[in-house]
This record gives sequence, structure tokens and C-alpha cells, in this order.
Amino acid sequence: MRRRHAALIARIAVLASLLALLEIGCRLGVIDTLAVLAPSDMVASMVDLLRSGELNAGIVSTFSTIFFAFVLAVVIGTALGALIHRIPRLRDVVDPLLASYYSVPTFIFYPLLVALLGLGKAPLVVLGILSATPAVVISTLSGLDSVAPVLIKLARVHRLTPARTLTWIVLPAAMPHLFTGFKLALSYALIGVIAGEFILSGTGLGYAISFAYQSFDNRAMYGAMLFVLLVAIVANGVLYVWEGRLARRRSRG
Repeated sequence: MRRRHAALIARIAVLASLLALLEIGCRLGVIDTLAVLAPSDMVASMVDLLRSGELNAGIVSTFSTIFFAFVLAVVIGTALGALIHRIPRLRDVVDPLLASYYSVPTFIFYPLLVALLGLGKAPLVVLGILSATPAVVISTLSGLDSVAPVLIKLARVHRLTPARTLTWIVLPAAMPHLFTGFKLALSYALIGVIAGEFILSGTGLGYAISFAYQSFDNRAMYGAMLFVLLVAIVANGVLYVWEGRLARRRSRG
């Protein structure tokens, strides 16, 4: 725990130092404020946008889409990972595809998804799922591989049902790997959805950032970008804290 706290303090100190340098550079004119705003101005812009309600519709649209994409990616990815793990021949076929999956930009499929599903949330949800699901599949495979065979034998000795074996043995043993996949899936879903909004969507935070950029409204652009960044950090932090609590509960058990 002390090491974790020390590492957290070190990260915060490094981040605070970088932000302070950026603030000083912008205030002294070393950094052109037409290109990059000072952090304090970014915060002020974000607060103004939230107070005015300009981002309300975009916030609801973007984060509801990310939520659906993330949940579906977790469910589909976990199920696919478990299925692939049970069929060795299928895994021999799928493993090379998973290893090279992220070398293909999934954004190129967005125009095709719009043609098939129409404009709206559906193409963005599918794009988020395509971006996030492989990470969950890979983490599920790694987690199931990490379950010691002796634990499965122990479950058989105690004549546990498959459901209890999954709940009491497999999931607790695989949980660290699963949570890694969940955190990656959240990041990939956010990237996929917002990038899709950049390309063709007419709503959402991605569209708001793109519109501000094309309108040379740096203040609004950086304010919206900062808001997305903070929400992503908070969401990952919640998953990190939840993972830590489950790990401590498991160790006490």
C-alpha cells in the first residue's frame, strides 16, 4: 500500500509540475496561446461551457453511447473469450487475428456502418464495440489461462456445480486480468465513439470539439477536450478503486 501511495504521489507531482510549466510558458509568451491555452484558461472555459448548458446535449449523447458500447463489449467479449478458451482449435485460429487486430483502424468502417445502420447512435455504438471487444476477449483468455489447474481439481473434489465453480473459483482467480480488459475496453470505447463523432456525426462531444476546431474557437475546443479527459480519468479511477477493493476482499477471504 505504501508503494502504491508513493507512486500515486509521484505521478501527481510530475503532472502538477508539467501543468505549472505549461501555465508559466503560456503566461510568459514562450508558448503561443493561439495554439495551446494555459491550463487555467482551459478550466475556466470548461466551467463556462458547463454553466451555459452548451454541452448538455452532447454530454448525454456521447456518454450514453459510450456506456452502451462499453457494456455490450464487456458482455460480448467475456462470452467470446470463454467460448474460445473452451475450444482449442478455435483459439489456434483466433489468436493470430487478435494479436494483429489493433493494427487495423476500425474508423475506416464508420462510413459502411452509416450506410448499413443509418445516421444516429447505432453506428457509433457498433464502432465502440468493435474497438473495445477484442481487449476484453484477450483479457478473458489471459484470465482463464491464469486459473491454476489445482483449483479446478479442488472444485471437482468438493463436487461444485459449474455455476459455483465459475463464481467461487474461476472468476476470483481471473479477476485481475478481467479488470485490465475492462479498463482498456472503457478507453477504447471512448476513443471509438468520440472519433466517430469527429468524422460524420452531427451531435456529441466529438462533434462539438470538431466544430470548435473548424471555427477556430480554441477556448471552446480546449474546454470540451478537458471535460472529456477528466471524465475518462474519473471513470478509469472508479474501475481502479473497485479493482483494488475486490483484490483486498479476495486476499482477506
